[in-house]
Amino acid sequence: MRFSPDVLDIDARAEADRISGRLREAVSRLRRRGVVVALSGGVDSACVAALSVRALGPDRVLGLILPERDSSPESARLAEELCARLGIERRRQDIAPVLEAVGCYAAREAAVRSVFPGFLPSMPWKIVLPGRRDRRDGINVLQLVVEVAAGDERRVRLPPEAALAIVAATNFKQRTRKMIEYHHADRRVFAVAGTPNRLEYDQGFFVKLGDGAADVKPIAHLYKTQVYAVAREAGVPDAILRRPPTTDTYSLSQSQEDFFFQLPYHELDLLLWARDHAVSAAEAASALGRTEREVERVYADIDQKRRVAEYLHAPPVVLE
Repeated sequence: MRFSPDVLDIDARAEADRISGRLREAVSRLRRRGVVVALSGGVDSACVAALSVRALGPDRVLGLILPERDSSPESARLAEELCARLGIERRRQDIAPVLEAVGCYAAREAAVRSVFPGFLPSMPWKIVLPGRRDRRDGINVLQLVVEVAAGDERRVRLPPEAALAIVAATNFKQRTRKMIEYHHADRRVFAVAGTPNRLEYDQGFFVKLGDGAADVKPIAHLYKTQVYAVAREAGVPDAILRRPPTTDTYSLSQSQEDFFFQLPYHELDLLLWARDHAVSAAEAASALGRTEREVERVYADIDQKRRVAEYLHAPPVVLE
């Protein structure tokens, strides 16, 4: 197949029907009565919830809204709107007390202060990967961004020890949410539906035994652009469809692009497809208006992230 920007075009209605049928079969095979979906206010979880209703009916879908200290109020508002639109039961629980008790916030702030001594808890912050034009070839080095005053952001390079400390503590959030998802699933004999799209699943943009844990992952085969098409067909509200993808993990606003992917999702979707279909860097560059060298860098980054993701995807090692 010749590479072009339309290679990911799908029949959204047919795909929504196909996923719904497969999801219904999966829940039956697992001997569960319905599904639990944690709702982030983003398109991926909204799409999974809408497809679950299409497959099972609203009475067999539970939406969980699990904000914490750094969550945007907009996320919970959109999740509430989605539940109302779909007619599903919703449960809301603030997980900040749990995170406070296990030391999530304290550990992160200590790591931030180790590289930015003037840091105060009131200062919004995040960690990012530098843009492709701002980094050395082949090297992804996390940076800390702190807003010391309105409009005044400072950046410092994160050494490995501090970066690992921040990420490890932040992972409490995803694992705490998953614990609550399975609590409700166990009570109702429901399955837990995961929400990663193909980009996230393939490139390891999830926490092992956190948001990476699920009984069924209905959209893990869909590229992000395809998720939007299916979500629109499934009845996801426009307010969610218009919202830019965000991590909603740190107190300073952050896109998935500046935290992990480094490219707009519609471009990375296409380059992931191109990499998997042996499209040369020259051909992909010509189709997307990029240089061949830029595409080669993206291909190398895709390969590197896949190597890291092998551990995230690996099941437990049984020695006997």
